[in-house]
Amino acid sequence: MTEYTLPADASLMILDDDGPFRIRLGRALEQRGFKVDAVETVSEAKSKVRANPPAFAVLDMRLEDGNGMDVIDLLHEQRPDAKMVMLTGYGNLATAVSAVKRGAVDYLAKPADADDVCKALLAEKDEAPEPPENPMSADRVRWEHIQRVYELCGKNVSETARRLNMHRRTLQRILAKRAPR
Repeated sequence: MTEYTLPADASLMILDDDGPFRIRLGRALEQRGFKVDAVETVSEAKSKVRANPPAFAVLDMRLEDGNGMDVIDLLHEQRPDAKMVMLTGYGNLATAVSAVKRGAVDYLAKPADADDVCKALLAEKDEAPEPPENPMSADRVRWEHIQRVYELCGKNVSETARRLNMHRRTLQRILAKRAPR
C-alpha cells in the first residue's frame, strides 16, 4: 500500500449503490487516511453535502434515484475547493467530458482501485493524475459502450444495432457473451 500525504481536512464521501464495492473502497480509503462517509443514494449524498460538504468525493455515475453528476453540481456550489472523482461501469467520452467540465478532477471505470482513486484525488491542480495501473482493455471499453447504448435503447436489439451501425445478429452474439476483462 502506497503512503499518501493528506490535507488536514481529509473528509471523503463515497456515493455508490453497489454495497460490497462501496464498503470495500471505503475501508481501503480509510486505511490510506481518509475520513470516509459512505452513502447509497443521491438524496442521501445531497443531504450530507448540504449539512457538511466533504473535501473529497467519489461518486458513481448511475444510481437508482438519479445521477452522480447532480451531486457534483451541489458539492461544487457548497464547497468550490472540493475534489471529486466520477466512477462508472458505463464509461464513455461524452460523460467523462461532462463530469470534468462540471468539476470532477478525474473519471475512472469501475471497479476502480483505491490507489488510482487516491492518485486522482490528490493530484495537484495543473498536474494530470497518473494513468491507472490496470486500465480497461479496448474490448472491455467497446463492450461497455455497447451495453450502455443497449440500455438507452430500452434493450431493443434492432434499435441498438441501427444506432451502432452494426448487424443485428452480430449485436446479439456480442450481447450473449460475458464481459471481456
